Amino acid sequence: MGERNLTFVEEGNKEQVERLVKDVKPIFAEVDDSLAKLELIDIMTKMGLSNLFEDEMKEALETVASIDNFTMEGHVYASALRFRLLRQHGYVVSQDELSSFKEGSNTFDRSNRKDIEAMIQLLEASHLALEGENILDEAKAFSTGILRGSVSGLDGRLSERAVHALELPMHWGVQWFDIKRQIDLYEQREDKRSNLLELAKLNFNTVQATHQKDLRDIIRWWRDLGLIQHVDFTRDRPVESFLYALGFSQEPRFSSLRKSLTKLVIFILVIDDVYDLYGSLEELECFTDAITRWDSEPIQQLPECMKVCFRALRDVTYEIAHDIGKEEDWHRVLPHLTKAWGDFCKALLTEAKWDHAGYTPSLEEYLSNAWTSSSGPLLLSHAYFFAGQTKLEDVADLLERNKDLIYNVSMIIRLCNDLRTSKAEIDRGDAPSSVVCYMREAKVSEDIAQEHVKGLINRAWKSLNVHCFGNDVTPFLRSYIDVTVNAARAAHMLYQNGDGFGAHDGGTGQQILSTVIEPLALD
Repeated sequence: MGERNLTFVEEGNKEQVERLVKDVKPIFAEVDDSLAKLELIDIMTKMGLSNLFEDEMKEALETVASIDNFTMEGHVYASALRFRLLRQHGYVVSQDELSSFKEGSNTFDRSNRKDIEAMIQLLEASHLALEGENILDEAKAFSTGILRGSVSGLDGRLSERAVHALELPMHWGVQWFDIKRQIDLYEQREDKRSNLLELAKLNFNTVQATHQKDLRDIIRWWRDLGLIQHVDFTRDRPVESFLYALGFSQEPRFSSLRKSLTKLVIFILVIDDVYDLYGSLEELECFTDAITRWDSEPIQQLPECMKVCFRALRDVTYEIAHDIGKEEDWHRVLPHLTKAWGDFCKALLTEAKWDHAGYTPSLEEYLSNAWTSSSGPLLLSHAYFFAGQTKLEDVADLLERNKDLIYNVSMIIRLCNDLRTSKAEIDRGDAPSSVVCYMREAKVSEDIAQEHVKGLINRAWKSLNVHCFGNDVTPFLRSYIDVTVNAARAAHMLYQNGDGFGAHDGGTGQQILSTVIEPLALD
């Protein structure tokens, strides 16, 4: 479909979306039961419509939040749903509200649909825990045990929902990548509202059309760059890189963010392969020196492909700096971007030295470097400039004040990667990952080491949740926090079924088709 035709379709969709929003708004007034209000908010959020009904949702949540003693039939289900939605929207909610699951801990029926629905809600709510919230930890263990023991005996749709909650809870997943599944589940319900369903489908297709344009721009840029002809040892993954960047933010207005992050991810893969697959230790030290100093002088004696890499990286970094700061401020943006590249390459060099020496660090020593080599700080220092308006002179201070946020997201990126690639790395004898480091340090099996790493991911999420659920931040900082936490969610998606950047993977390929390429069929 040509650009002009696509624009025409997109504009037509937007008009229909606006019409349907007017049709759907009265539903909020029609629903006067507290649980029904919560379920309406929940399904709208899952189908990607929350931004279209912000005022109505806020009013409904205010009503539900004002109820002091929230109890009703099926109270574990209702309490868990209320807890999750209120905490997600910045309300202060005590973990004590979920303690009711203990009262009926011996009465839950693994074959009862209502009880399984309650356990799914309880499990989802438990992932919103903060450090020290032991009731939520117990709720997670309890609901996980019941769901794992019940999955095989459930009907198809309920079994699929239980498995999905066990594998990747909503709070850890990129909501946009799950919208099609949620729309399909809603369409199968007997009580579905046709106007709400039509709105969800149209809205998805309208936003997806913007993503398709972004991807076409990236593929054109990558083809014109011609870098892959000079570095044929590296991974050629522009579409996978775009999918990862899309995980950070899906809003149509953030096209520049998505395209710049995609270029960044492409170069992260190329530079990572230079360190892992190509350069000698002496060459890598020289290359790192060039990037740290942002000076081409040290690379004169390097192989041609490494020179080409450095020049291409320099050009695309200037391009991104211009995109952020335009003509007047790009030179003030550039030092922040080049410092992030220097830190990343120094971390890769440390790992190359360990590998060259056959050295296995302790887990603590490994992670103190690996959070930087994960590329998290590099990606998030770039994302910062696109997330909203801020004074350039405040950038270093604001990034420093949010170092804990960036650190925990970067740890999740690294640990998700390590969990899915550790076996292949052990087989190949590559530089150690967190799994290998812990196996050797604690003298335990790979399975035990993997469980330990999963525990570290849980801890990192509890630290992130402090940032997720606070409502006392500026709109700019809230926008940056959302993008930053989405980076962790995108890592879960990318490494859920293997290495999303490794060999062309069926899971990632299917995700690309579903999320970016194939629109939803409309009636």
